[in-house]
Amino acid sequence: MEMRLTSSNLNFYQRSLAISQEMEFGLAQTRNGPLLAVLARSGSKAIEAYEGETSEFGDHILMLCPLSSRNASSLRGNLTWLKPRTLGLSTSAGMGDRLGIATPGHVRAVRDTQGKVAPIFAQQSIREMKRTGRSPQQVMDDAMWGIFEEGWQSGVGADADHLKTKADVDSCVSAGFTLFTIDPGEYVDNHGVKTNNNQLTKQHELLPKYLQPKATGLLGKTFDIEGFRLFVDEASLLKAITKYGKAVAHVSNMYEYLIQVTGKHPFEVEVSMDETESPTSPVEHIYIASELRRLGVKWISFAPRFVGRFEKGVDYIGDLQAFGTDLAIHAAIARQFGPYKLSLHSGSDKFSIYSMFMENTNGLAHLKTAGTSYLEALRTIAVLDSDLFKEIYVFALEHFDADKLSYHISAQINKAPKPDEIKDWPGLLDQFDAREILHVTFGSVLTEKSDDRKLRFYERLISVLNTNREKYFDNLKCHFRCHLKPFSSLGEE
Repeated sequence: MEMRLTSSNLNFYQRSLAISQEMEFGLAQTRNGPLLAVLARSGSKAIEAYEGETSEFGDHILMLCPLSSRNASSLRGNLTWLKPRTLGLSTSAGMGDRLGIATPGHVRAVRDTQGKVAPIFAQQSIREMKRTGRSPQQVMDDAMWGIFEEGWQSGVGADADHLKTKADVDSCVSAGFTLFTIDPGEYVDNHGVKTNNNQLTKQHELLPKYLQPKATGLLGKTFDIEGFRLFVDEASLLKAITKYGKAVAHVSNMYEYLIQVTGKHPFEVEVSMDETESPTSPVEHIYIASELRRLGVKWISFAPRFVGRFEKGVDYIGDLQAFGTDLAIHAAIARQFGPYKLSLHSGSDKFSIYSMFMENTNGLAHLKTAGTSYLEALRTIAVLDSDLFKEIYVFALEHFDADKLSYHISAQINKAPKPDEIKDWPGLLDQFDAREILHVTFGSVLTEKSDDRKLRFYERLISVLNTNREKYFDNLKCHFRCHLKPFSSLGEE
């Protein structure tokens, strides 16, 4: 079917052009920014779902529509490939976007994997949403417009990340997310593991009977899992219950609530135990998986706290051999008790372990990134407007001590380059301390207001990026190809 829309003299993003139900759609470039163009036969009731300015176009109606939430919802109704879906056990990767404009670059990187990595373009934690002033619906819609622009029709997921409360669930279900990452970190007892057995026993007597050691059925059991022999003695079980018992109960409660509020809509769950002080031991992993299964929870991926340090925006810190040993055991447990995917949280820029992660999990892997796209935005700014980038860096240094408190990072102000001594501003993004400082101060940077109550940095930053979209997208594509290549090459020589 030949498109009539292309004869309208509008300048379209060519990959966005689509036909569905005798209607034509495209994303048009205009002086006032991108607009959704919808063409339908005169008298069509379907076009009434959209809002915008209409004009006659022969025997058709042409409507130019703002990129509003209503129009995003209507477009998802017509182009069903824009709707997020569940991804199952496919090797997958999440690409967080704190600015809401990175998705075209992400799509281009994923396209190069030739279908070997299932993408999640709409992904943001509740913490990040609060810090950037964005809602779950904005995150969903911003990603969708990027998907539409690039014409990606091979399926997407959408990750409501690090959910802690039922209110978090409500807003993300309403926005159409399909993967719900439950974060019970507040219920993990990081200190109880150092308590002696008698004290642990007394603590357990305060727990509901369904959480006590006898209820688990694990005491004294030996598990032979792919060559690993793991025995659950009393001490290890008591410590596992002390550390994770309330967290498991919270995950179960959140899962039951998800079933209620999602109705018949399919969804998936990821369980996140990564933000704890001590690593998740193999026996603790067995306890968590066994208890979740006993309580009726179904999950698609699990993020344990691996050995070593997973800091924001930098490579893995620790003994690679020790990590490989730890990973192999966790991957075997995930196959035995699932199968389910292991999820690599704070996964940005962990280039030294990607291949190892993919090989040990046999592709049952999920990579979760977030702030690295923001850092690539800053790299683009550093090339195009070094004065603006210097302002942002100076501001980040001033706010680092406050902003770092909710992150596990080791950057130090006194090791970061001093602003007046920097000659290579793009290169600053490759210096460890500066990179982490810029990473964790994103919320303060993006929401800081000037004396006239306007956003001090955000509007200028977005203006530069929108004026130089292809430069930003090229940087993103190059950066994410490095992330995704190891996850798309399982079995290749």
